[in-house]
Amino acid sequence: MINTETTKHPVVFEDDHLLIINKPHGVLSHPNPNHKTSSAAFEGNYDFDDRRFDTPRGPVWLIHRLDQDTSGVLLGVKNKKSAQICLETFEQRKVEKDYLALVSRKPMPPQGKWKDSLKERRTGSSVRAMISRSGPPNAFLAYRLKEFFPKLNLTLLEIKLVTGKTHQIRVQSACHGHFVAGDRVYGNFGLNKELRQAIGLNRLFLHAWRLVIRHPVTSQILEAEAPLPDELEKCLLAASFKK
Repeated sequence: MINTETTKHPVVFEDDHLLIINKPHGVLSHPNPNHKTSSAAFEGNYDFDDRRFDTPRGPVWLIHRLDQDTSGVLLGVKNKKSAQICLETFEQRKVEKDYLALVSRKPMPPQGKWKDSLKERRTGSSVRAMISRSGPPNAFLAYRLKEFFPKLNLTLLEIKLVTGKTHQIRVQSACHGHFVAGDRVYGNFGLNKELRQAIGLNRLFLHAWRLVIRHPVTSQILEAEAPLPDELEKCLLAASFKK
């Protein structure tokens, strides 16, 4: 039974061990360290050292994170042993993380892989990521073109995220000349303004639509999917009318 004392957001899958939600845009995966009562994916206080929410219905461990402006599938685990197994699964890259991103288009192959050296720069509580021209690659993803909107020169990409660096998709996309639509940090601000007027896009067009992981107890392959939010579907529909 789903209980709103654990999370008030749409639940994709829940059993005695896992709680997978569809995190909305604008919601933090966990509270800001300086504002521990900020609205977050799960209810209750958050232990940053243990990566654990203490909800009224029991503990929930946060296994990975999505940017505040990114929507989609987010995994929580209800007991320490299963949490450790899931963390190891992520660390060993034995999980599939699939995203949809609307990006500005310049000539690009219909599918490909990006390998870059991504570094973080911290200023107080804020984090900015950047591509470094030195050091070995540590950020990997694969993409394929799903749909092209020639009038607006936009492409909808399906992205398979191999690693999970801070702001990785947004930074790599920008570095390769394909700014994610609606990105207010790494994006093209002129493009963002144009798309607000043309298709009503008022948020980052980046959505974690699927997570595939082996269940920590049953060992069965679990596919958790979150449909594209209505506001993004409406933007695609508006873009399609401009073909």
